[in-house]
Amino acid sequence: MYRIASIFLTLALTAGIVSAGKLRFVIDYPRQAGGKQVEGRVLLLLAKDDAKEPRFQITYHANTGLVYGVDAVGPQPKKGVVLDGSVFGYPIQSLNDIPVGEYWVQGLLHKYETFHLKTGHTVKLPMDQEEGQRWNRSPGNLYSEPRKMFLDPSKERTVKITLDQVIPPIDPPENTKYIKHIRIQSKLLTEFWGRPMYLGAHVLLPEGFDEHPEARYPLMIFHGHYPHDFGGFRTEPPDPDLEPEYSARFDWEGYNRTVQEYEYQLYKDWTSPDFPRVLVIEIQHQNPYYDDSYAVNSANLGPYGDAITYELIPYIEEKFRGIGEGWARFLYGGSTGGWEALAVQVFYPDEYNGCFAACPDPIDFRAYCLMNIYEDENAYYRGGSFKQVATPAHRNYLGEVNATVEQMNHMELAIGSHSRSGDQWDIWQAVYSPMGPDGYPKPIWDKRSGEIDEEVADYWQENYDLRYILERDWAEIGRKLEGKIHVYCGDMDNYYLNNAVYLMEEFLKGTTDPYYNGEVDYGDRAEHCWNGDHTRPNALSRLRYNQMFIPKAVERMEKTAPPGADLKSWRY
Repeated sequence: MYRIASIFLTLALTAGIVSAGKLRFVIDYPRQAGGKQVEGRVLLLLAKDDAKEPRFQITYHANTGLVYGVDAVGPQPKKGVVLDGSVFGYPIQSLNDIPVGEYWVQGLLHKYETFHLKTGHTVKLPMDQEEGQRWNRSPGNLYSEPRKMFLDPSKERTVKITLDQVIPPIDPPENTKYIKHIRIQSKLLTEFWGRPMYLGAHVLLPEGFDEHPEARYPLMIFHGHYPHDFGGFRTEPPDPDLEPEYSARFDWEGYNRTVQEYEYQLYKDWTSPDFPRVLVIEIQHQNPYYDDSYAVNSANLGPYGDAITYELIPYIEEKFRGIGEGWARFLYGGSTGGWEALAVQVFYPDEYNGCFAACPDPIDFRAYCLMNIYEDENAYYRGGSFKQVATPAHRNYLGEVNATVEQMNHMELAIGSHSRSGDQWDIWQAVYSPMGPDGYPKPIWDKRSGEIDEEVADYWQENYDLRYILERDWAEIGRKLEGKIHVYCGDMDNYYLNNAVYLMEEFLKGTTDPYYNGEVDYGDRAEHCWNGDHTRPNALSRLRYNQMFIPKAVERMEKTAPPGADLKSWRY
């Protein structure tokens, strides 16, 4: 049943739909390319300043621009796609209600391709073009140059926009002495998606790799978002002429210089005599829904967990002389990478020997950020019969809120329907949900009103609620996970991710037969993404994942390696 606020919201939206207003935009673009019909999502973008193009000003923060979108799938009007007051937008839902004034105006087409899934469904989705599923940067997308104009929604006016610009291709990274790039076609994913699908990785080779052909190496999987190249590794000293840039996130002047200093420090540590000789990989598993797959099998994304574990990783270990056994593989990462590290360890307990999960995405859906999807009726509002309070989604370390769950989801809805925004809430839904009858992810809640679907929530629990799965299956998998689970989170995580970690800790520390024998730790007033380092601020510790976790992994290997295991060939 809808709560009162949800009813009011639905009525308001319905009223906006029937009143189109007088201001309208007609966006035109080439309808054919390579003999095929051009399809996608047509976006209208408005901004108040020209510091950046409007397509780069859409955010959940307070300084966002405006975005309005419609699906352009199938034949479209010859004169162009119309966007008027009936089109859903963010953060002002209707063009009828935008303030009178001057705007920078831009149009964009986020192209979709056709996929004939193994399930028999046909879906239209954006194929990643090596940019990591960023609609405003995706090569091949069409857009217009920004134009400054005066807009008054109460006045009769039709604005015509032609998308005559094309985002250019992205050059692939080059191999170096230490960093190699590999790409394989996945049989499992190709079968699911009905077309060739690929997995890639950036491999950081140890010092002395060529000089020690007899050595076989442990494998460290550094999970995270789409990497264009291996991140955080620089063989040259910082650029003395680099123009310093201010980081608002960390309140740090010249943070770009600091990043280069730490990248160079990793190189110096990596090549020093005492640093462990291991392989480190960052995986490229971008897909039609997001910049990575969350590294698990999914009804909507396909068997990425199996493809990574049983296709990609064995290929890398064979090509680069990995040991190739579960005791010599480790997982670590932060945020999305933190969830992936823990989830992969849970779902493949024998294939990996430990995970170090920093600031993981929600690992207990009773604390799905600030929602309990099993008990709450609405994701956007909580309260009683007479008062509703908006659910926060993002805060700073003082608790000051700058975005709500409703606002972030409405931004995604304006950018793309059917979980196609390429953003955070949509990818959680795409990974965790069952496939709907139309071939797209079944929504966990109504994207406009926030009403939660209990059946979908139950599916999430049984398949992806990591705390629930551990508790349900501990008698079976507990011994395989003993000593392997390590979780870290700041207690002022910007996305409230610490709440789920508390619940996970409560379960883990209550385990018996066996005791989990791992680690859960918190950073005092630390924001996203604290990773267990009490000696440095977040701005620096986030640049040291490899130095932090590789020595811990090696220490565990030495304690847990099976009799006769190779603990010497790579120790030179």
